[in-house]
Amino acid sequence: MTVYVKRNGSAYNLRMRRALEAFRLRVLLLLVLVSCAPGQQQGQSSDQPEITSKELPAADLWNPYSFRLETNKGTENLNWRMVGGSLAHNLQLREHGTIEGVVNELGTFDLTVIAVDRNGASTMPKRFTLQVEPALRADWVKKSQVNGNRIDGSIKVSNTTGRDFDLTFDVLAVNEIGRATAIGYQHFTLQKNTRDMELPFGDTLAPGSYLVNVDVVAEEPDSKMIFRARMSAPNQTIVPVL
Repeated sequence: MTVYVKRNGSAYNLRMRRALEAFRLRVLLLLVLVSCAPGQQQGQSSDQPEITSKELPAADLWNPYSFRLETNKGTENLNWRMVGGSLAHNLQLREHGTIEGVVNELGTFDLTVIAVDRNGASTMPKRFTLQVEPALRADWVKKSQVNGNRIDGSIKVSNTTGRDFDLTFDVLAVNEIGRATAIGYQHFTLQKNTRDMELPFGDTLAPGSYLVNVDVVAEEPDSKMIFRARMSAPNQTIVPVL
């Protein structure tokens, strides 16, 4: 059975309202899908550059540093700016996106940057952290241990900086009554950018229980800065020979 209604009839108006509501729903759904598309979130349009550099490499004290930030649009025709945070003293972010200079302070530095292309389109701000490595490193190679009537061991030291160190290496074995015996000592120039130099130590000791303290002290003559590292190994027991 076919029912005909006039153009201004109630059935026609109901059908039109439903069609309009369906159209509005489709438009709203389309807008939601567009807003959720990759690269479009948080106001990022497909024409805007995006910073693709993931992290900054660590820097070393008194050594030249250079790292160029990148975007998905390449590195040309972009103007880089720091909009938050700070860099280590004597480092600068150049307009072309290179962070460069000679690092002259230790620490961890947070900075936020953007890049703007020649059409005025800007990246979303991105935060980076720059870590300046410790100037002096000391780690066990062979942790001190008893070998008969001896205590022996070795460490490795690194000068990560761009200047030489006046280094003192001192190892004391302290027994249960507080008596200290030197079982290792060196004093020398640890040259700049030296990595993992091994320093052995050891000597014969009387029976007893010992705490072994390893001290490394490095002085940089120009700045008068002093860097220290200490390691300990307790319960080193030498038993009497019967």
